[in-house]
Amino acid sequence: MSLLSENLHPDLGDRLRDACAVTTEFMTDIISQACRRFPSQGQRGKTAQVERLIASGAWTDAALALLDLELPQWQVRRLVYDEGEWHCALSRERELPDWLDQSIETHHADLALAILAGFVEAQRATAPESRTSVPAVRRNTGALYEPMLSENFG
Repeated sequence: MSLLSENLHPDLGDRLRDACAVTTEFMTDIISQACRRFPSQGQRGKTAQVERLIASGAWTDAALALLDLELPQWQVRRLVYDEGEWHCALSRERELPDWLDQSIETHHADLALAILAGFVEAQRATAPESRTSVPAVRRNTGALYEPMLSENFG
């Protein structure tokens, strides 16, 4: 499991689903748990812009700016309001047809929370996996497992 995956607490997704609105404290929690580049030394302008948007309470713009800072390869593919919920689709390949694209789709009654939920899912999807040079072996074998010797030297 990667360091970022460990930092992305599973309850963050639940908190996003259950939240009614974005607050400064909630946005700070999301940044501390899901962001690798914030604050960015190389992109101070973008970092300052996110901070200004959070301070002014512009949650939707802050969520989009955070997506641009943290995951520049991801773009909003679709934002749709339908039956009282915002549906957000994020994609790496926006120009591909829907059926070929592997987008992340989220929904919430609040637009900023729908975008932030997609952002957190995209962070999970792009988290680098730490792999060893030797493949892992499953430790729990079935009750009917019995080793068998089969040599054929002929």
